Order: sequence, then structure tokens, then C-alpha cells
Amino acid sequence: MSNKLLKSTAVVGGLTFISRILGFIRDVVIAHVFGASASTDAFFIAFKIPNFMRRLFAEGAFSQAFTPVLTEYKTKRSPTDVKHLVDHVAGSLGSILLAVTMIGLLLAPILVFIFAPGFFQDKVKYDLTVAMLQITFPYLLFIALTAFAGAVLNTYGRFAVPALTPVLLNVCMIVAAVWFAPYFDQPVMALAYAIFFGGIIQLVFQLPFLYRLHLLPRPRFNRHDEGIKQIYRLMIPALFGVSVSQINLLIDTLMASFLVSGSVSWLYYSDRLMEFPLGIFGLALATVMLPDLSRSVAKNDMHTFNKTLDWALRCVFLIAIPSMLGLIILAEPILTTLFHNEKFGTHEVMMTARSLIAYAFGLVGFVLIKVLASGFYSRQDTRTPVKIAVVAMLTNIILNIAFIIPLAHAGLALATSLAALLNAGLLYRGLRQEKVFQPEPGWRIFLGRIIFANSVMALLLWWGSGSLSDWLNRGTLEQILHLSAWIIAGMLVYFASLAIFGFRLRHVILK
Repeated sequence: MSNKLLKSTAVVGGLTFISRILGFIRDVVIAHVFGASASTDAFFIAFKIPNFMRRLFAEGAFSQAFTPVLTEYKTKRSPTDVKHLVDHVAGSLGSILLAVTMIGLLLAPILVFIFAPGFFQDKVKYDLTVAMLQITFPYLLFIALTAFAGAVLNTYGRFAVPALTPVLLNVCMIVAAVWFAPYFDQPVMALAYAIFFGGIIQLVFQLPFLYRLHLLPRPRFNRHDEGIKQIYRLMIPALFGVSVSQINLLIDTLMASFLVSGSVSWLYYSDRLMEFPLGIFGLALATVMLPDLSRSVAKNDMHTFNKTLDWALRCVFLIAIPSMLGLIILAEPILTTLFHNEKFGTHEVMMTARSLIAYAFGLVGFVLIKVLASGFYSRQDTRTPVKIAVVAMLTNIILNIAFIIPLAHAGLALATSLAALLNAGLLYRGLRQEKVFQPEPGWRIFLGRIIFANSVMALLLWWGSGSLSDWLNRGTLEQILHLSAWIIAGMLVYFASLAIFGFRLRHVILK
């Protein structure tokens, strides 16, 4: 089981790495072609709204409710029962998504006003955002069904296909920006069409793999089905929980829309860089863990449940802390190397670096939330994370109000990070209070080694990073070589320091 879990995490992480690299290329292309301007602000809002709904319906409440139920069916019931469940879920989810999509298209002007009320003061920006939203909103339907297909594949151990699927959207956006943008009166509209077609391509890509499992759904609508009722019971409180986290993002965007032009774009680019380690590691770990923990619960094997969760937490501290420090110390070099050009100037680099540092401060919290929440969802407890998320949301709102005036857009990012750390802390306390998790021996020594190694790495990167002017005076190739060298040096020093202080790989191997 341990080798399988490690291998699955490595596969998902590796393929997600490829997707994130293409995502970086995508963002670099967008920054070079469009810069950080009113038109990119408009696009990011038009993309953010269906993404908001996607996280609500697909990667959020639905996946958290569906995966444990499907795992239970797979473990305890016949293949026929599993197929019936998949058919009924496809019918119910598809019907709901189709209705939401139609409503979204009709209410596009209102949605833009809700998500970015500051745009209403600029009619050109507002109208452009509405026009693009009417193109991008159907992405919700396609990507949510893609997430449904991915949840089925993950439950059956086919982690590679769902992890590779996002690559297709990145390719569509790169192609649109490079080759099709010049053919539009508003070049940024090409990106909106790339979102629409990218959603269709991602869904179609996964269907043959469902067919091979004999689980290609024939949609049936039956809300009285036993499995559907069970998913609804779990999904409703989970929907509130996911809504809370998405409301945090909504509030951040809403407040940023009142700040100077470019603020939404600065937050977007810094968030994208944050998503790199979060997606590669945090998402990969949570994706593999949820079916595994759900199997342990279905078999009433809480000893394995505890060991799996403990192993995941050790992995979080091992990887997330150096990633956090690397992003904080190398924020300006990374942004200069990736994005700096005539349209994304020194000012844009400095502004984006501020929010990147603020977001990076909460990276460990963001990853911990994904791991710790799996400890609740796998036991079909969707209520406790909701209560905790409400506390985090209220904290985020208060901190947004406190930080936005002195820190502008960076204050919004800092508030989000602090709220995430609080959320993670409360989730951990909840698992301990419910006595479903007990840390395995050796945590004090493990954390001591992590702190020592990170201190050495941070000193090296701080000494070698230099000033922003140093990086701006280098050519692009020289920037890439210098940045790569310091990242590799930091990694080598980190793992060497761990080894010197007594850390061995067996300390994070699940036995």
C-alpha cells in the first residue's frame, strides 16, 4: 500500500508539474502579449467567475461528497451498482450544471457587477468583461463534467489521465494568444474562446478512459436513487464549506476592482505562482489521499487511516516550507525572469512581488487545508470543515478591511494567507479533538531537522538573490541561468542540510 501511495503521488505530482510548467508558459505568453492592463483585468474576471463556480460544483463540494460514496460502492457493492451510481450522478450533475450555465449566460452583466463592481465605473472595461463572460461561462459545464470523470478515474487508481488533462487548456490558451489574438478587434477575446474550446477538449479527452473501465456514463435522472441521496446529504454542507472559501476569493476580487488598474492582474500572476507548488504537491497529495483514506474508513481500518494522514503531514512540512521560503526570497527574481518586458515593466514586477510574498506566507496553510480536510471528507463528515471555514471567512473579511488601505492589493493576499493558516490550525485541532488522528512518534526531531535545513537554505538564497536592479540589468538567458542555478543550489543545500542533521528518506516512508 505504501509503495502504491507514493507512486501514485509521484505520478500525479509529475504530471501536474508538466501542466504547471505549461501554465507558466501560458502566463508568460499572456504577460508578454497583453501585459497587465484594463483588458487583462477584464479577462481574468471573465475567467475567474466560471472558475469560482467550477470550484463550487466540481473540485469542491461535489468531489468531496462523490469520491467517498463511490469508494464505498466500489468496496462493498457490485460493478452493476457502481455503474448505476455513475449513470445517475452524471444525469443529476449534468442537469444542474446545464441549468446553472443557462442562468449564468442570461445574468452575465449582473455577475460582473457582483464580482467586480469597481469595473462599473469604466464602461469599456465592464462591457468587455460581460462579452467575454458570455463566452467563458459554458466552461463551467464542460470542466465540471471533466472533474466528475476525473473523480471516477482517481477512485479506480487511474490518476495519470486527470492529472494530465489541464495541459490541454494551457495549450489552447497559448495557441490563442500567439496565433489567433491578432485577428480580433479586441485581441484578448481570443483567450475567452480558448477557455470555451479548452473545456470541451478536456471533457472529450477523458471519455475513452471511462469507456475502458466500462463506466462511460449513460446519464439517468433519478433524484430518489439511494446513492444520489447520500451524495446530496454530504454535498449540501460541503457546498456551504466550499462557498465560504470561494466567498473569500470573491471578496478579494471585489475589493481589488476598486484599486488601481492592474491590481486584479497583479493578484492573478502572484496567485498563479503560488499555485505551482500548491498544485504540484498539495493537490497531488490530496487527490491520492482521499480515495485511500475513504477505503480505510470503509474497511474500518483506522490504524492505516492514522498512519496515512501522519505521513501526508510530514510530507507537507518537508516540501511546503522550503517552497514558501523560496517564493518569498526569490519573488522579484522569479517575476523578472518570467514576466518582465515592455508591457510588464519594473513597476508591475514590484507590485506583483508584494502580493506573491504575502500569498507565499500562507503556502503551508493552503497545503495543510487540502490534506487535513481529507481526514473529514473521507469519513463523510462535511459539516465540521464548514464550521471552520466560516470562522476563516469572517477572519479574512476583517483582515481585508484592516489591510487594504495600508497595503493595497498585497493586504488582500496577506489576509487570505492568515485566514488559511487559521483554517488549517482549526482543522488539525478538530481531528485531534475527535480522536481520529494521533501524531506518530518522532515529530519533534523531524521538525527540528526541517527548521535547521530551511534556515541554512534561506541564508544562502538571501545572500545570493541580489537586488532587483541586478536582475533587471541581466539579459533574459542570463536571468534564466542565474535563477535556475540558485534554485538548484537551494534545493541541494536544503537536502544536504537535512542529511547532515540526520534525516533519512525512511523517516517519511509509509510503512
